[in-house]
This record gives sequence, C-alpha cells and structure tokens, in this order.
Amino acid sequence: MEYYFQTNCAAKSSEWTDELHELQLMFGVKEFMVIAPATASGVVLDVPEASKLLSSVAIALSNCGSIWPAFVPVHDPTREAFFGIQNMGTIFTRRFDADRIRSQVPIKLMHLEGLHQLFLSKFGLYATDFSTNFLKVKFLMRLTYITPPFDGEDDAQVREHEVSQSPGKKDIQTYIKTIWDDDYPWSNWYSAEDPLKGFELTAIWSEHTVDDSLEMEELENASVFEAEKWLLSPVLELNMTDDPMGHFIGFSSQLRLLVKALDASFEVKFIEDLITDGNPASVPSPSVLDRVLKGLFHDGQIPDRQHDHGIGGTIKGAPLGSLFAQFCLNALWFGNCNIHAIAVLWIEFVREVRWCWEESQPLPRTMTNGRIDLSSCLIHQKLQMLAICIGKKGVKRDVNGNSSVSDVDKDPPIMTEDMHEERLQAVEAFGDEFSFSALLEREILSSDMSAFKAANPDAVFEDFIRWHSPGDWESVENEERSSASESVRMKGDWPPRGRLSARMSDHGNSWRKIWDESPSLPASEQKPLLDPIREGEKILHYLETLRPCMLVEQMISSAFKASLDTLSQTSYGDLKQMKLKIEQLYKTISTSLKPLRGNIVADRAELIGDLVRLCAVFEHVEKLLIFAASIRHKLADATRLCEAIFSDFYNYYLPKMGTGSSNICYDKVFKSKQLIKAHEREVIISLFPHPTANQSWRKVLSMGNLLNGHEPLTREIIFLAHDGATDDQYGRNVPRGSPGEVCTHRMYVCGTSNDLQVALSVTSWD
Repeated sequence: MEYYFQTNCAAKSSEWTDELHELQLMFGVKEFMVIAPATASGVVLDVPEASKLLSSVAIALSNCGSIWPAFVPVHDPTREAFFGIQNMGTIFTRRFDADRIRSQVPIKLMHLEGLHQLFLSKFGLYATDFSTNFLKVKFLMRLTYITPPFDGEDDAQVREHEVSQSPGKKDIQTYIKTIWDDDYPWSNWYSAEDPLKGFELTAIWSEHTVDDSLEMEELENASVFEAEKWLLSPVLELNMTDDPMGHFIGFSSQLRLLVKALDASFEVKFIEDLITDGNPASVPSPSVLDRVLKGLFHDGQIPDRQHDHGIGGTIKGAPLGSLFAQFCLNALWFGNCNIHAIAVLWIEFVREVRWCWEESQPLPRTMTNGRIDLSSCLIHQKLQMLAICIGKKGVKRDVNGNSSVSDVDKDPPIMTEDMHEERLQAVEAFGDEFSFSALLEREILSSDMSAFKAANPDAVFEDFIRWHSPGDWESVENEERSSASESVRMKGDWPPRGRLSARMSDHGNSWRKIWDESPSLPASEQKPLLDPIREGEKILHYLETLRPCMLVEQMISSAFKASLDTLSQTSYGDLKQMKLKIEQLYKTISTSLKPLRGNIVADRAELIGDLVRLCAVFEHVEKLLIFAASIRHKLADATRLCEAIFSDFYNYYLPKMGTGSSNICYDKVFKSKQLIKAHEREVIISLFPHPTANQSWRKVLSMGNLLNGHEPLTREIIFLAHDGATDDQYGRNVPRGSPGEVCTHRMYVCGTSNDLQVALSVTSWD
C-alpha cells in the first residue's frame, strides 16, 4: 500500500503541472493511495478480485471518514491499467478506469473528432438525453514536439557541393556530413558529442468549450501558433549528466593520461630508456609520427598572442600556438599519451629542432622579437633563445668600421631563467660586493663606450654622456653669444656649452672609471655578449639530455594552459556563470601547478593526487563549456532563452562540481521548461525544418496538429463534462453546501499513432 500527497496544496491547481504523479494527471485527483499485491507482476490479474478489493477498501475508507481515492493495478503490467473508486462524502461516488493500447491504434482514435466521439459514447449508459445541444464538453490539449535529430542520411544535414564534369558527363553531387562543432576551437583535437540532442516544444491550449465533433476537426488542423502557451525544454545527451568521471573524451581525459605518464616518468632517468623498454604497440606507426612532425614544423605559424587569456599568464607554461605548446597538445593525442609514445615523439622533435639549427632555418611557431618570455616554462624559453641564436648566426657583420648605428648600439644580453640563476649564483660567490644587476649593467655600459670611442675617435666622456644619458647633461645659455655675428653662427656651436650633472661630476664616479678602462673597439669586433654558436649548442644539449620527469612536468603546465586557452576561445555569448568558471579554473590551475616549478618534488603521491583532482575539475568546466557552446549555437537569436536554460543547467550541475548545497541529490533529473514569449516563437519554429523528400517516405503521417510537417511526439487531451447539481439525473434533493457544478465525466487521452492511453473517471449520485 502506497500513499501519495499533493506536492503543493497552496498553489493554484493546473492540469498540466509537471510535478503531478501519473495517476494525478490521468484522473485529476490530489491525494490518493495505491493497493498492489506483493507479487512479481505487481498487478491484480483477476478483474472480479480487483473489484472485491476496491469495494472492501471503499467501505474501510468510508468508515474512517476518508475521501481519498484508491487504485488497484489490473490486467497485464504493460497495459498500465487501473481500477479505482472514491467516496466523496455521502453524496457522490467517483469510479476510475484506465487502460492502454500498445499496438496499432484505430485510425478513428488518431484524430480529435474520433476521440471526442469516444468521450460522448461514455454517456450512453444513461437514459437522459446527452445530445450536443444539451451537453457542453470542455476541452484542454497539450502537444509535445521534439526537434528532429541529426540523421546522416537526411538532405538537411549535409552540404551539397556540385562538381562540374567534362562535357558529356552529368553533374554529380558529393555530400559532406557536417559536424555540429566543426567551427569550435577544440574541433582541431577532438569531436565532442553534442550534449544538447534537441528541444521539446510544449504547446498548451487552455480550456475551450466544444459544441460538436466538427469543431474538434477544425482544432486538429489549427496552427500551433493558436496555442495560448509555448514551453521549451532541452533534451540532454544521457552521458552529459549520468556519465561517470573519466568516461568523457576531451582535453581533461588526455590530461589525466599525461598525469599518469608523469607518475611513470619518475622511475626512469633517461628518455632513451623509455624507447628500449617500451611496448611497440603503445607507440603509433611512423606515418602517424611523420604527420605530427609535419604539422609542427612545416605547417607552423607564428603564434598570435591576442588569444592569450589575461589570467593565464600566471600559469608557467608555453603560450598557445607556440612550438612547445603545440607539441604538448599533439602529445596528448599521440599514442594515448603514454610515457613511451611521449619519449618517441620528443626524440624526433629534438632532431627536427637540431636540423633547423644546423641548416640555419627559422624555428617555426617561435616569436623572435629579441626577448625571452620568462613567465613561460623553461623549454619554451630555450626554444625562444635558440630561435634568436639561429637569427644571429646568419647575420653578416660590418667589418669596415664605418660609423653607424650598429657601431654604437649593442644588443643587451638575452638570458633564459636558468641563465639568470646561474649568473646570480656566480655573483653571490664573490660576496656582497657585487650585485647581479650591477655586473650586468657594467658589461653593457663598457661595450657601448668602446663602440662609441671607435665611432668617434676624438670624443670625450662628456660627449658620451650627452649621447647615452642626456638627462645627466645640463645645458648653459650664454647671453653674450647672442650678439655674435651671423658668420660665427654659421661655423656651428660646438662643443655645446654645459656641464655634467652632480651625479656624474662626483669624484670617483664609476661611469668615468669605466670610460677610462674601455678600449676603442667597434661593436662588430667586440666579443658578443651572446655567443649564438655556443648558446645554441648548449640549448640543444639541454633538450637532448632532459630527464623524463622534468620534461613531463613542463608538459603538464603547458598542456593545461594550452588546453584551457583553446577552450576559452569558444563563443558562448554573455553567459556570466561560464566566464566566472573559466576564470576560477585559471586560478585553480595556477595554484595547483606551483609545486612543478621546483626541481624536487617533496611528496610524489600527494602531487599526483592533486593533479588527478585538478583533471576532474577541468572535466567539469570543459563539459559545462561545451554545453554553453551548444545552447548558444542553437539559440543564438533567442538570447533570453539561451541564458535562462544555461542558468538552470548551471544550477543543476553545480553540485556535481563539488560546490553548492551538500543535500542536493546528484542523480536528480535535469528539468528546465522556459515560457516562450510571442516574439521568440519564430526562432523556435526555425528549429523544426520542413521534412525533406528523403524523410517524407519513411512514415505515413497519421495524426494532425502538424508543426512544419512534424507530428507531435505526444498528444494529451482532457475532456470534461460538468453538470449542475439541480433538477437532473441525480435527483432533486441536493443538500446545502454541495457544489453548484459537478464534473460528472473526465477523460484523459495520451497517444500517438501506435500508442494510446485512456483514463476515465465518472461521478455518480449515490
């Protein structure tokens, strides 16, 4: 025995409330009870036995003053049939009967006219005249349409390209199937399953009075635009909400594999050991390897930094589009990102880099603006330095000694992060007398002074100050020179009158000391502050001898950053919750990856655990972003609906992301039903394209109420017949306080062309 209560007694009752129980919708009751046998079928197969059971229950409920209806499931379980009874005080008794047809429905009952006649036939048991002139039937209807799903054979889902042939041959058409996410940034790496399979459109006709069956026929051919209310609800892919963690395929799944590779890399000292000890089946074929390398080195372009996310700069990884960032993204999908496949790809990657060095070919996907991005990972810095060295190695130097900009202007030394640290350690070894910045400034200043002396043999210290540091030269105006003749002025005013600043005039000034010690030597003959040959070979040695764990650590930082940078380029409109989640994920990644910046991992197990949890957070945001892109793509012209549906899904999905209220059931079904405004109806209609010729022959349309040629998924109808409690078939003696009008007959119909459910309730006078 089970009891059901009305969910919200204070709310205004509605025939189409989604929270209604199946029996509440079928029979229009509130509280009720169901009595079912404790058997495998859960139904009473013997109809007389069910009638006796209901009679006993009705007497028991009447004796205790209860007016609850009671139901008993009968017949075969697949029919979902019920018998029921309700004692409505001492005046009325309501009886219930429901059954279902799960086969071909009679053609007459597929149309509203036939259903109306079926309802009228239920009055045949009474002697009173129930002609249509006497009886007014009230009618409510709810139609549910579902947008047509993608079908690879449908003409509407392919692009047709006509290919002209030579004379005498007919034109042929090639069909290319379109994928929903072709234009999204992640499509270069994987194809995501559309989380939004479609929409359900619910059109509701409020209560109407029907005079005859012909009027029902007109309603069947009426436009859906005549419905008083339209509601839209999304249909989600099952894996979007019920898929366990780790089954989703995307950046997050591959990052999880990369973390697993990091755990394995701590056991190996040399990259080459991973090739000799690896399973050949875990490494892709040479053709796949060649294709990846070709994409990296031959199809590469200079990265566009305008797509970099501002907060992403706190993640110490290679920028999106750079050579190492692209290497990391390719490694995620190469050989399922196992440590052996990474080793093979890295060795071939370094060989290609060495070829560029030896052949003096520009390093692809590497910006050469003369600066090193110290906020990036060390491997990216090394590749930037190598690109600069390749450029300097091919530059022809001016050996003529002519005065030029190159003679007096020398590039400052360029250093990577580890070079800065080495130099700082060397300075600290001499004690506190020197500082790193002072030593670096002295070398640059001495080089500039030597070049200036070579370009200007008669120059003095004051000349160099006027050129190099104009702020340290104070000009003096001499009024007596204003009376000089014009001929004297034509001879020039050299040397300029003035004096050194107080800082440069001090006794023992370091700049003057450096000037005195600096030889006259053109910049072209000076020992370069950066030896491109030496530094280039050092960089290649670093890349070739890099330990596996240090490689994968930097790959993780760059892969997380590049993956999120790629996803953040997705167009999802003005969805503030999505923007907030992306910004939060950038901060979370930056914080979680800080332990990788050191060369020593304190707790390996703790690090791997933190990275696995970070992958889970990344997966949640990635799935949320794909949903945002899908809803934005489909409802681009209905911004309000797009934002409302996403907000509902965000609030539903939030507990799954480890935030939100802890008492929310994670397994609850996602529900979102948005009221469509009048100006939004045309946008929704566009989601239902007319069936193509390829679709039309597949089934014969048997029902009415078509929407652009599409039948409703379900059609639900409620017929109501009311009768005043006066001089009628119930008798004259009506007690006071009884309702002025009683719903004597109610029939709920839900059906399609091959499924029909009918539930009837009849109120009688006892």
